Amino acid sequence: IKHEYEGKWAEDKTRLTTCDPHTKRTVINSNTPQEVDDKKEIVFTYDVEFQESDVKWASRWDAYLLMSDDQIHWFSIVNSLMIVLFLSGMVAMIMLRTLYRDISKYNELETQEEAQEETGWKLVHGDVFRPPMNSELLCVYVGTGVQFFCMIVVTMLFAILGFLSPSNRGGLMTAMLLLWVFMGLFAGYASSRLYKLFKGGEWKKIALRTAIMFPGIISAIFFVLNALIWGQKSSGAVPFGTMFALVFLWFGISVPLVFVGSYIGFKKPALEDPVKTNKIPRQIPEQAWYMNPAFSILIGGILPFGAVFIELFFILTSIWLNQFYYIFGFLFLVFIILIITCAEITVVLCYFQLCSEDYLWWWRSYLTSGSSAVYLFLYATFYFFTKLEITKLVSGVLYFGYMLIASYAFFVLTGTIGFYACFWFTRLIYSSVKID
Repeated sequence: IKHEYEGKWAEDKTRLTTCDPHTKRTVINSNTPQEVDDKKEIVFTYDVEFQESDVKWASRWDAYLLMSDDQIHWFSIVNSLMIVLFLSGMVAMIMLRTLYRDISKYNELETQEEAQEETGWKLVHGDVFRPPMNSELLCVYVGTGVQFFCMIVVTMLFAILGFLSPSNRGGLMTAMLLLWVFMGLFAGYASSRLYKLFKGGEWKKIALRTAIMFPGIISAIFFVLNALIWGQKSSGAVPFGTMFALVFLWFGISVPLVFVGSYIGFKKPALEDPVKTNKIPRQIPEQAWYMNPAFSILIGGILPFGAVFIELFFILTSIWLNQFYYIFGFLFLVFIILIITCAEITVVLCYFQLCSEDYLWWWRSYLTSGSSAVYLFLYATFYFFTKLEITKLVSGVLYFGYMLIASYAFFVLTGTIGFYACFWFTRLIYSSVKID
């Protein structure tokens, strides 16, 4: 549409002439582009007509948040539920048949000769609760996972209830950061409780590592990525004031809360193991190829990732292709399925591991479900090359940097879920048998 003005241009007095807005005009794409003379001034104009809408204020975002692909999400839910039912059947079979039969058999053993002939998971009862190597690091990761888990649960509840509206830009990220800070109390409590179970005495050291390690790694990656954005003179760089506020929240609120939680957890009586631990470690027999730690750990991460990968596609699309994602009800269902899947696959593989007389389950339970983060990063790589058209090196580095942060957080979350599932499972089965 051609706009013209009469005389010399003045912002407040110039009279514009244009075509009749009620006249239908066909835009001809075959016209030659208009030449732009750098010595002439170009004026951009537009016409606005305001019409009163019947849409209520509370429903103003409905047109943008209406998702037309509900069937895909329901298919994802049903697909994930099938995985859960399959794993639940395996766990039920182990619990109701194998374990019940094993515990009854073990409790009926009366003679020493019969006791010496027993095989299976009961043989390692004197070593199964032996503290693992790098037990302090495990305590830190478990505490961090509890903090992350609590943050995710509360954030999703707020989102489902409608408190995190998309009209408040950045509200979701702000809520997650604030909740992470205040959930430091639970991180300190969980890490110190596990540390005391391992007969540790320096709770302040564990509290400091819990408060610093995971946020420190994430912050280091984030600062490097932000420096790259600054180098490109982009407006997307996080300003210095915001960075200072984040550091203040970390050291001013989160760290003290972690110490408070650690103090509370360490002052509570230590958990008692169901069976006594032998002074001399038992030798682990040679394992079958399918019980190799690296193989079983990587296999264990496939199903948890399979439960979430369809929803992951929509999340990546909303982040990198500027689309809305506001179906937190579906996301919460997928999150519950993820928890169940991580717990069940780790319990099943832990049982097979104990049956092969391998009692080193502490780290293995964490890594088994945590390995799903490897598949998340691999999928993010596949998504980058198939869905995105990023050609600049800096943009590619930013993508993989942010996905590395997301994968690391996913590792901590799923690993902690698997660990606590095995922790409950081992204490349950070994407290159910008679140990002389």
